[in-house]
Amino acid sequence: MAAATRDFVERLVLPHDDEHDGDVEAAGGDALRVELQAQARAAGLLSPHGPVEYGGLGLGMVERAPVLEAAGYSLFGAMAINANAPDEGNVHLLDQVASGGQRERYLRPLVAGELRSAFAMTEPAPGAGSDPGNLTTQAVPGDGGWIISGRKHFITGADGAGFFIVMARTGADATMFLAPASAPGIRVERHINTMDRSMIGGHCEVVLDDLFVPEEDVLGEVGRGFAHAQVRLGPARMTHVMRWSGAARRAHETAVRYAAERQMFGSRLCDLGMAQQQIADNEIDLAATQALLLQACAELDAGGRASKATSIAKTFAAEALYRVVDRATQLCGGLGVSQDLPVAKIARELRPFRIYDGPSEVHRWSIAKRAVRELAG
Repeated sequence: MAAATRDFVERLVLPHDDEHDGDVEAAGGDALRVELQAQARAAGLLSPHGPVEYGGLGLGMVERAPVLEAAGYSLFGAMAINANAPDEGNVHLLDQVASGGQRERYLRPLVAGELRSAFAMTEPAPGAGSDPGNLTTQAVPGDGGWIISGRKHFITGADGAGFFIVMARTGADATMFLAPASAPGIRVERHINTMDRSMIGGHCEVVLDDLFVPEEDVLGEVGRGFAHAQVRLGPARMTHVMRWSGAARRAHETAVRYAAERQMFGSRLCDLGMAQQQIADNEIDLAATQALLLQACAELDAGGRASKATSIAKTFAAEALYRVVDRATQLCGGLGVSQDLPVAKIARELRPFRIYDGPSEVHRWSIAKRAVRELAG
């Protein structure tokens, strides 16, 4: 399946990606998504992570790693096979937490690629960001449901999403709610312009103004929102690592081929010691990333939360994969910062991963706290 995905991406997806320098809206936005997903469906590659009962391929975490890495070879590849963030993480969450009716209304069309989704937790300061405990969006009981008010930002995929998963405070804890994007009280106010341009639907500021959610659209249990979020976060971080591993590998392969052809100082660039060190260090970072990723995925497949393993893998990967792309940029010289090669756009898109899904510093803080608790009591 990984080989078939790589072939599909190289033949049908990369041309759109390269022509538009990784800018998904310039390449066609949702119209392009629908076109590519139809081709992926015909090839039997759509929704590798989705439950089989709804047409997905049902791959576990370890199984999907090489497939999503193959998709990540293009910045549009995950979108093309319907494994893009935040939809991929939302599929996992809904599969684990949603009720029967919710699965039919929200999970089935999401796995089929009939619509997109968004996960609305992050808020402007002083609200929830790296510290979800700062959640300020409030949900209060109403007649037959809940009324939600607040402001969210950096909500990936919000523009054009079919529905939202909204995190709101309900007393001391929080609760997750499902809401169609067409519901009165949801407004996508603006796009937050960021350096990355490959995420369909952008990163948006969303206003919730007396949004009514009926009881049947409470996701999971009332007051268990933070616990339910953990169901999603660990696996979603690992699938980010899978996708970005594919992008970094493309940058590395581009640089190695360039270095093997470029002549300077009487030899090929790849025969010079400093270039060889950069190539070797890239191979080491890619291999180490894969090892940490697969260890965390195995723990998740075994039913564990894998909090430590996913934090370690995410933090290492976000930094190691960017090192890979940065070295690739250097090896390619002037072409490495141009649109003539794909390396520059991959560097642009990969840099935010050190912030998205938890900054490296927050993960280090969590890892250190856990080590002290385990070793020193």
